[in-house]
Amino acid sequence: MKPVMIEVVAYAPTGFYHCTHCEIIFKEQGIGDKIHSEQLQSAIPEDLMRDYAQVSRWVNAMVDRYGAQVAIQVIDAASIEGFWKSLRHGLRRYPAVVVGGRDKYSLADASALESGIARRVSAVPAA
Repeated sequence: MKPVMIEVVAYAPTGFYHCTHCEIIFKEQGIGDKIHSEQLQSAIPEDLMRDYAQVSRWVNAMVDRYGAQVAIQVIDAASIEGFWKSLRHGLRRYPAVVVGGRDKYSLADASALESGIARRVSAVPAA
């Protein structure tokens, strides 16, 4: 059975890392986690961070509900891939969800989104 592909396009916090040698030194000195924590805290504004936390909770709920029947990919809207997905699917507001490569939903319209996912999952033939 092939899982239903669910693509979530949302603004996501981004952390940057140094070279492997520097990361080891930072970790040994006890400052690596602090640096990365500060980066993630300042990566996006507070309202977008709340949206991302909502996306995270929703993704976890879908994985708990459907397990291996779905494959979920979270794509940063500010990335090249996110830009491409937005153009391809006509996404204008985030977080947005594309189910099965065709059906697009807003995460704010949870009932339509979840019924669309349930419909796609039930249409996949069992192995």
